[in-house]
Amino acid sequence: MKNMKTRQAVKFRLVPTSVQEELLSRHAGCVRFVWNKALDLQTRRLEAGIPLLSYGDLARLLTLWRSSEEYGFLSNGPAQPQQQTLKNLDRGVWEALDRTNSKRFPRFKKKGCGDSLRYPDPLQVKLDLSTRDQEGRTVLPRIFLPKVGWVKVRVSRPIEGDLKNATVIRKAGRWSVSLQTETEIPEPVALTRPVIGLDLGVVSFATTSDGTRIHPDPDGVEALKRAEKKLVREQRKLSRKYRKGPKSRNFRKQKIRVARAHERVANMRLDFLHKASTAIGETQAVVYVEDLKIRNLTRSARGARENPGRKVRQKSGLNRSILSRGWGTFLSLLEYKLSRRGGCLVRVDPRNTSRTCFVCGHVSPENRKTQEAFVCVACGHAENADANAARNILRAGQARSACSEAKTSESAV
Repeated sequence: MKNMKTRQAVKFRLVPTSVQEELLSRHAGCVRFVWNKALDLQTRRLEAGIPLLSYGDLARLLTLWRSSEEYGFLSNGPAQPQQQTLKNLDRGVWEALDRTNSKRFPRFKKKGCGDSLRYPDPLQVKLDLSTRDQEGRTVLPRIFLPKVGWVKVRVSRPIEGDLKNATVIRKAGRWSVSLQTETEIPEPVALTRPVIGLDLGVVSFATTSDGTRIHPDPDGVEALKRAEKKLVREQRKLSRKYRKGPKSRNFRKQKIRVARAHERVANMRLDFLHKASTAIGETQAVVYVEDLKIRNLTRSARGARENPGRKVRQKSGLNRSILSRGWGTFLSLLEYKLSRRGGCLVRVDPRNTSRTCFVCGHVSPENRKTQEAFVCVACGHAENADANAARNILRAGQARSACSEAKTSESAV
């Protein structure tokens, strides 16, 4: 049996000392400075019609900056994270200029937003997973970071495989490290059965073609509502502390509280998405879903001053509900969990899946007058609207798979 290499990331909370936290902040500031300065250079050259600098040119400039008197403070931080941010910038600029992509042009980074340090060389990062010191006392595992030293880390799960890179991130005022490892596993056997159609919704998170409806746990829903209410309260407190000019210390403290409330809500949603995708990925081989353009679905209905939109508030609430479901994240999680077992996720054309009767095939918007009920005006077939849509998705996906297999056999002949 053939083996394949797979990569997996694990994320742990760091417990730095006050001195180490200050060093990490300075190093992240150096990385942010390199990004902004290089982006300013590329933007000016683009506006002047001058060819852009390559990554090699930017790396040579970085060497000059680190050895200069004006920007010599950059040498106090490790070089590899600064080189990595230049690689990210170079890739982001060229992807934005590629018309086949819809990615936006890189933006300047603000202090305290998205601070991170990526160490691409695993030889520069060391792990000490021992939980006992020489005197037998319980201690936390440690990780060695260049120019920072040994930092305590809360390891919550085993680390499997060989370490490939590490990324240190600051979010909501707390530091964490993401370790990417590589392991060699047997190549999974391609599975073709069982198959289901999956319809994503707003009222019901997902409905399968066999009629199963996937909902968050009631206790989890109540906990999420409490977390969202707390977030609203913290945001209201933040707005009352706002003032023009230099921000007060209480404002900065409240800003961190708001960020942590946001993080808690996001973590609770991600926990449900992981559990739902795992439940489907471990029991199914092929999952057919609609190829939804979430960006188009959540486009604002505000319109322009000359042509204002209609029902703007209702559309805004619908957009908020769609984005809070995390469909894109869910499909990404489900896709890699299926492929890990030999399954696959197939996207089909979403047109008329919710308006078509599964029994007679009649297509009409009158078939679905309400959000939940589907009643065909031609044959009278009545069913839950999401279940009917999921069955249509399954049939469309199977037809697409049959056509692709027929084309493959014809080309082979």
